[in-house]
Amino acid sequence: MEATGTDEVDKLKTKFVSAWNNMKYSWVLKTKTYFSRNSPVLLLGKCYHFKYEDENKLLPARSGCTIEDHVIAGNVEEFRKDFISRIWLTYREEFPQIEGSALTTDCGWGCTLRTGQMLLAQGLVLHFLGRAWTWPDALNIENSDSESWTSNTVKKFTASFEASLSGERELKTPAVSQKETIRRYSGDHEMRNEIYHRKIISWFGDSPLALFGLHQLIEYGKKSGKKAGDWYGPAVVAHILRKAVEEARHPDLQGIAIYVAQDCTVYSSDVIDKQCTSMASDNTDDKAVIILIPVRLGGERTNTDYLDFVKGILSLEYCVGIIGGKPKQSYYFAGFQDDSLIYMDPHYCQSFVDVSIKDFPLETFHCPSPKKMSFRKMDPSCTIGFYCRNVQDFKRASEEITKMLKISSKEKYPLFTFVNGHSRDYDFTSTTTNEEELFSEDEKKRLKRFSTEEFVLL
Repeated sequence: MEATGTDEVDKLKTKFVSAWNNMKYSWVLKTKTYFSRNSPVLLLGKCYHFKYEDENKLLPARSGCTIEDHVIAGNVEEFRKDFISRIWLTYREEFPQIEGSALTTDCGWGCTLRTGQMLLAQGLVLHFLGRAWTWPDALNIENSDSESWTSNTVKKFTASFEASLSGERELKTPAVSQKETIRRYSGDHEMRNEIYHRKIISWFGDSPLALFGLHQLIEYGKKSGKKAGDWYGPAVVAHILRKAVEEARHPDLQGIAIYVAQDCTVYSSDVIDKQCTSMASDNTDDKAVIILIPVRLGGERTNTDYLDFVKGILSLEYCVGIIGGKPKQSYYFAGFQDDSLIYMDPHYCQSFVDVSIKDFPLETFHCPSPKKMSFRKMDPSCTIGFYCRNVQDFKRASEEITKMLKISSKEKYPLFTFVNGHSRDYDFTSTTTNEEELFSEDEKKRLKRFSTEEFVLL
């Protein structure tokens, strides 16, 4: 009986935290983001120029972004469609209970896992759909104003609170209902893209069976001493994502791998070995690889000397974003304008969506409004991600990134390096692990060090 009472208290605490975060971040969601028409906007390797097109045109209020001087740019709609098409993964509530805990939400502690999911999702979008892909329904998403967000939050919390007191079970309904009219796709290619679009999102569903869902990521995190409710840093999440991809047995995922840099060093032969390892002996195709590089952009604060380098990274076609943020908050950085970074925020707590049902609603997995943050506010601890489709792509990317590193280092030691050969050639323990031991002793030591060095996340 006492245990039951404790569980009820924990549930009420969770509801209070969810309600508080939703009201808190609704103010962020309502804030319009201003973009200059005089500077280009870079989003994951694509450049958009916001120039005069028609002085009588105004940017639609629903877009969530405003061009200074109220002049719409030639590429505003294209930019909006591109940004909204990126997969947005946020706090969720009322999902199946996480094993070993009473938690049914990640509100307040799972933001870095969510930004890691977003980075991996972008890598999978590149892998299956390509960088030119955009969601046909992207511009149909309405950007809800803060009043509706806040009022919905209060209503939902009040209902949850009353149901808890009366012992009633809550109804689990999606935050956004499925559209009455299902879009008809004109050709086989569009239909294929939509199938993969839904499939990718389903891999990140909040259920124990989802390959890259929160439940699975937490299981892999346990091997490094983490548990549900703990804080996760960008470097730890990088290793968790690598394990999740390694352990995925889905046929569609056998052509992709993740490599995590060791001590800010990418060992080229180790990467190529991953790309040339095939599950089927008769398959000679190279694997694609997502390269994750945990770095620090300074000591206690981010060194502004690294600004040009970060902007250069986000300008590359290979870039799949940055797991970073500012102190106590993790964001997914996907672009920039001038000295401000463009990001997606995982901190809004949305309702659980069952991605196992046919035609599950997609709207809550796409962010209607970009946000900007000064580079100076960025926490120095982050993980940079790149996607390379094959070995040739990797070699080309490493050469291009190395040139950028030399230019940005300004006679200082570069943030990270690409080195020929294997890690074992430099007296480092190989990261190869067996099935019984998901993290090697060497990895555990590095993860422990990262855990103590990185910032605390809400």
